[in-house]
Amino acid sequence: MTTETTTVHHDDANVPNEKIVLRVTDLKIATTAGNEILHGVNFALSRGEILGLVGESGSGKTTAGLACMGHFREGLKFASGSVSLWPRGDDTAVEVVELDEVAVRSLRGSRIAYIPQDPALSLNPAMRVGEQIREVLDIHEFGKSEAERTERVAAVLVDVGLPGDKAYQKRWPHQLSGGQQQRIGIAMAFAMYPDVLILDEPTTGLDVSTQAVVLDTIRQMTVANNVAGLYITHDLAVIKDISDRVAVMLRGDLVEEGPVESVLQDPQHEYTKMLMSAVPDLAGRKTIGEGAAAEPEPESKATHILVSDKKSKSEDTNESARAQDPADSAGGAATSASAPLLQVTDVALAYGKAQILDGINLTLEPGDCTLLLGESGSGKTTLSRCIAGLNDDYSGAVRLRGQELAKSTRKRTNEQRVGIQYVFQSPFSSLNPRRSIGQSLTVPLEMSGEGTAASRKAKVDEALDSVRLGRSFYHRRPGDLSGGERQRAAIARALVNQPSVLVCDEITSALDVSVQASIVGLLRTLREEHHLAMLFVTHNIALSRHIADNLAVLNKGTIVDYGPTAQVLETPKHEYTRTLIADVPKF
Repeated sequence: MTTETTTVHHDDANVPNEKIVLRVTDLKIATTAGNEILHGVNFALSRGEILGLVGESGSGKTTAGLACMGHFREGLKFASGSVSLWPRGDDTAVEVVELDEVAVRSLRGSRIAYIPQDPALSLNPAMRVGEQIREVLDIHEFGKSEAERTERVAAVLVDVGLPGDKAYQKRWPHQLSGGQQQRIGIAMAFAMYPDVLILDEPTTGLDVSTQAVVLDTIRQMTVANNVAGLYITHDLAVIKDISDRVAVMLRGDLVEEGPVESVLQDPQHEYTKMLMSAVPDLAGRKTIGEGAAAEPEPESKATHILVSDKKSKSEDTNESARAQDPADSAGGAATSASAPLLQVTDVALAYGKAQILDGINLTLEPGDCTLLLGESGSGKTTLSRCIAGLNDDYSGAVRLRGQELAKSTRKRTNEQRVGIQYVFQSPFSSLNPRRSIGQSLTVPLEMSGEGTAASRKAKVDEALDSVRLGRSFYHRRPGDLSGGERQRAAIARALVNQPSVLVCDEITSALDVSVQASIVGLLRTLREEHHLAMLFVTHNIALSRHIADNLAVLNKGTIVDYGPTAQVLETPKHEYTRTLIADVPKF
């Protein structure tokens, strides 16, 4: 049973015309048990243009995108509607969802290409990159000769901004950066001159500079090859830079559609307005996540994400005064004459001739948050793991309350291990899928020899309450939770031993913007309630004003800018920082 949903159209540009190459009409998809999850979706893709398909996890956007390729994930089935494709030079439409398996496999990779979120999913680690592009051409019998295929491999590599020579073609995927891997995926997708390109969150997890390069590559290739693109994402800031039109999905319905400028400048649907309000604002004109921390499932309802206007003048004044000098922000827990809560001094690390970290210095005081910003390969995760004792190859010193810590967590005292807790990017890294949430949260207490079974249960309940999940989650398993709930549980696991320092390593990078906003709001609340010091490791510079007092910018193992967040953003000293700021997608 579904409710009738009316799509807000900003104009009538999505009517039949000579440019349309793929049209989705009244598409309905259901589970094999018969529950409908797409409720009659309509959109069209035009040559040389990109339609951004926006929505949170569970909205149905990826399901709709995969249906354009005649693919339905396990447990799903085509119910009704049509997906009509007009291949180049053919006036007769092909009904994609009616093709048999042989025909649809021939279509994929030749007429319709797909680029997944993770380049590792499209690249075979056991094959050289040139061979992988060549394989696409061989499977679809490109050209009339071996020479044509060889020439095409080199040409498409150059098209995506990579070297086309034999030496580069002989590289293995692990020898390339994340951005280079994604461009190899783009090259594979464009190799056969497709009519339609489906892009499923292809820049999620990439730093802003790499993202800018990949988006520019996609845009140029789409226009140059006159391809119709469908760009699936939850990030409206990215949509502004890449799309001509945008369609917004909510729980299996398309609720708003139109030119990207019209939708973003004048959103009509409440869900679109909510998504826009949850996007981090580099200029700090709004505060994301206020009020969201109290909601157990912020991603499930649009009304759960509350965003306030710019902070009051008194709040701004207090924040500025505290941020003027990182050493003065102890909140009463330490004086200027005492040692900082956490102090990193001359930390360096090299693997052979590769200098990963080169003389890192930073401090943290109780209640303060420093955002450690850098691109992939900058050394930020390596540094955070050194601080937590998960990497013991470094030189220099890490001190907690003035006491130098052993480099390995195994050699630190129980009190020192408890004092610094680590939250991983993927909550599955800290939550055992075979254990209940309560059991996973009990493990750190057992390892530290903390109390009785009853007292441990009480502390776990308290931790679940503190992250706004509630005690009912004690017996639930990670697989039963949404992405945002799993990340809250992972934070609770880090909090259960009441640490003084929390290291958060890219913990929002894979989350929807609204869920990200709720996690940011939660962390702000935890800092206030528990006087936690926090090192927030990320490549997302747009989050800096929303969570951090201080900002440290890491480039090739060296901190190139460090100070109060507003100061670094408004008057960056280093060209690298200025480049990062310039690459941030902006509304």
